[in-house]
Amino acid sequence: MSQKIRWGILGLGKIAHKFASDLQLSDTAILQGVASRSLEKASDFATTYHAKKAFSSYEALVKDEEIDIVYIATPHALHFENTMLCLQHKKAVLCEKPLGMHLTEVQQMIEKSKAQNVFLMEAIWTRFMPSYQKVLELLNKKAIGEIISVRADFGFQTPFQPESRLFDKKLGGGSLLDIGLYPIFLSLTVLGMPSNIKASARFTKTGVDSFCAMLFDYENGQKAVLESTFEVDTPTEAYIFGTKGVIKLHRRFHEANTVSLIKNNKETVFEVPHAGIGYIHEIEAVHACMLAGKTEHPKLPLEFSLQLMTIIDKVKSAIGLQYIV
Repeated sequence: MSQKIRWGILGLGKIAHKFASDLQLSDTAILQGVASRSLEKASDFATTYHAKKAFSSYEALVKDEEIDIVYIATPHALHFENTMLCLQHKKAVLCEKPLGMHLTEVQQMIEKSKAQNVFLMEAIWTRFMPSYQKVLELLNKKAIGEIISVRADFGFQTPFQPESRLFDKKLGGGSLLDIGLYPIFLSLTVLGMPSNIKASARFTKTGVDSFCAMLFDYENGQKAVLESTFEVDTPTEAYIFGTKGVIKLHRRFHEANTVSLIKNNKETVFEVPHAGIGYIHEIEAVHACMLAGKTEHPKLPLEFSLQLMTIIDKVKSAIGLQYIV
């Protein structure tokens, strides 16, 4: 492989625009092609972000021999189908979260990537943010002693629109899969797999959760108190409580520019801004793996995605949420 990574983008919604914008910040990246079911939409997107090719089908993009890796930005329910299409053609994949709709899908995607010996990663950009690296640095130094609990929320108010992706059950709508994943991600990173999961939710007329509250128990007595909602604007902050202090990820914690260490009634504030919109850090991490010939990233290994979906499936079971996919 050359020292340039040639990207394709599959699905050209809101998040694809953000990703393509940050892709242009990388000296290593080339936006080789973009695909939409509408050629006009693909052509407009290609013009805006200087892509070399525009495709009117996902299949055509995947078959292009000049594309090294595909960023999948389609709705949740399509991630499995789209990822498997790419892997079948030996294209590396960075797939937006959640990687799949349930554990079986994630397992099959991982098995396929390993069989094809190609790179696969769930696009949890938070893991590569400077603020998150700072949090992990503080935890590794035992800056707050032994961890007691984690508390995190993610909520914004949006009107109920049955046709919206957020509320469409067939597309994987609901707060849990869309934003509840971030508090769960934090708890899994910090505390590992819970021993017991309790959860409750409120549902919309379309059968997806508009609010989800979660309580995770751990074998050594630690707790995680997590929440996601489309009903109200919440602080969207995260706290890690320890025996000697507290670490706070400021609003919005999944893309924070500020981290606080609170000890002995004193707050030390760390300004750790991300570059661009924030996706550039994830992009460069993927580039490093691709150029080194690795098929997964050590900071976000495939085993982590398996554990994350295992937890999400248990939360879905606890609140009685089922998807038809």
